[in-house]
Amino acid sequence: MTKPLPSPTLADRADRHQLYEESVQCPQAEVDFIDRTYRDLRLKPARRLREDFCGTAALCCEWVRRRKTNQATGIDIDDEVLGWGRTHNLARLDTAQAKRVSLRLDNVLAAETGTQDIVCALNFSYWLLTKRESLLGYFRRVRDSLKPDGVFFLDAYGGYDAYRLTTEERSIQGAGGTFTYIWDQAHYDPISGRLICHIHFTFSDGSRLERAFSYDWRLWSLPEIRELLVEAGFGRVLCYWQGWDPQGEPDGIFVPVEEGEPEAGWIAYLTAERS
Repeated sequence: MTKPLPSPTLADRADRHQLYEESVQCPQAEVDFIDRTYRDLRLKPARRLREDFCGTAALCCEWVRRRKTNQATGIDIDDEVLGWGRTHNLARLDTAQAKRVSLRLDNVLAAETGTQDIVCALNFSYWLLTKRESLLGYFRRVRDSLKPDGVFFLDAYGGYDAYRLTTEERSIQGAGGTFTYIWDQAHYDPISGRLICHIHFTFSDGSRLERAFSYDWRLWSLPEIRELLVEAGFGRVLCYWQGWDPQGEPDGIFVPVEEGEPEAGWIAYLTAERS
């Protein structure tokens, strides 16, 4: 008698892109910051936004929801993740909104998209450019793709915990139930700056989605990033630091600062103005 096949586990049935969006991304907050900061810098709203390394294009979709005049272009070299974004994110837009989003299977080092009000590279995605000349070349291409009053938005993280081999776990209430997000800093080389990280997920039935995402990065420092932006021809470069709430947790409010705090871990935004 043939034994019945075991039932699929929660990890077997999980959608890694949905888990990522529920754990890591908050496109509403990101667009809030980008839209408000551009207005503060340029005293007018932005219309055209390009999201480099766009993944599932959640930010592009949120951008076109904000105003009927907003347009977004997303660029990524992963056809599978772009396909997921079209099926799950673009499909939730109405017809008029979807027409104002263009997703491109292309390399950010070579893509031609016309001039933009905003280019953004978030979730530390540009850290896959591990050589100085590659990152400088990317920054130069971004500057060339901006309008004269355009602004480049990017983020970074650091602190002394960034150099440690460590894991961080968070319980997430997702659409399909509760799961655990695990950030795994698996390797760091202080000579080259090479940083290898993984994201794992565990579920209430004891199953585990191992290495749902893996990253082979260089841990770029803020001084290195700022100096390369200036070398690429950008004008003013600002760093936005996050504050703390009364419970000692990050408050999600980023303000421009001249000096940061030597914390165990921090996340910052940067803006680089074309001129």
